[in-house]
Amino acid sequence: MTLHWILRVAVAACFIGHGAFGIITKAAWLPYFAIFGIPEAWAWKIMPVVGAVDISVGVLTLIQPVRAVILYMAFWGFQTACLRPLAGQGMWELLERAGNYGVPLAFLCLLGAGRSLADWFSARPAPVLTAARASAIGWILRVTTALLLIGHGAFDVVMHKDWTGYAAAIGISPGTLAAHPLTPLAGWFECGLGLLVLAWPARGVLLVVVALKLGTEALRPLAGEPIWEFIERGGSYGAPLALAWIQGWRRTAASAQSRPWVLRSEPAPSGSQPISASRALAARRSRV
Repeated sequence: MTLHWILRVAVAACFIGHGAFGIITKAAWLPYFAIFGIPEAWAWKIMPVVGAVDISVGVLTLIQPVRAVILYMAFWGFQTACLRPLAGQGMWELLERAGNYGVPLAFLCLLGAGRSLADWFSARPAPVLTAARASAIGWILRVTTALLLIGHGAFDVVMHKDWTGYAAAIGISPGTLAAHPLTPLAGWFECGLGLLVLAWPARGVLLVVVALKLGTEALRPLAGEPIWEFIERGGSYGAPLALAWIQGWRRTAASAQSRPWVLRSEPAPSGSQPISASRALAARRSRV
C-alpha cells in the first residue's frame, strides 16, 4: 500500500539521518546530555552508541516493521524533541520536530496495536485500512503537519533565526536580504499555512507543503551542511504527503459509496471490499 511505504520510508529516514550524526558526533548534542548530568567527555563516547541504535531501528523498519520498535521510535522521537526546550532552546523546537514523533505514531496506528506481548514483536501484516482507521491516522498527520509548520515559522517570527547562509546558497547575498527582508513574512506564511492545514487539509494545500518543505530543507546541504540534515527531516515531508494520500483515498471511498451500482470491474479504493455484481444489482433495484 502506498500509505504504508510513505510512512515506513519517512520513519526510517528520520532515524537513519539522526543516527548518522551520532556516529560522526555532533557538538550541538552536548547540552542534551548535560540535562542528565552526563559530562562532556562521556557524551562524546555515548553519541556513537545512540547513533548506532537509531540507524539499526531505521534499517530494521525498512526491512520489516515491528510494532514494538515503531512504538519505541515514537517515544524516542518525542523524548529527544522534548530535550530541546529543556536545554533552553525554546518550545518551538519541540513543535518543529513533530515529524519525528507524529509520523511513527501514525505508522503505528496504521499497523495496529499488538494483540499480545508476543504480537508486539511479530511481523503480522497491517489490518485492512478502514474509514475509521484512516480518519485517526489523518488526524495524527494533520496535527503533525500543522505543528511542524507553525514551529518552523516561529523560528523566524519569534526566535529571529539567521537564514543568511541558506539565502546565500541560492545566490541571495546578505546585503540583498537585508535590503529586502523576507522575515518575518516567510515565518508568518508558514504559521498561516500550518493553521490552514489544521482547518482545511485540502490535497492541493498539502502538496504545496510537501514542495515547500523539500525545497527549504534542501537548502541545508546546499549551504554546506551534511546531507543527513535533509534525510533526518523525512517526517517533515512524509507527514503532509501521507495526509494528501489519505485525503484522496477518503474521497475515492466516499465516491464509491455514493455509487453502489458500480460493478466489480471498476477498481475499488485500496483497503476496501470490492462490490460484487449481485450486490450491485440488488442495490440498483432498491434504487428504482
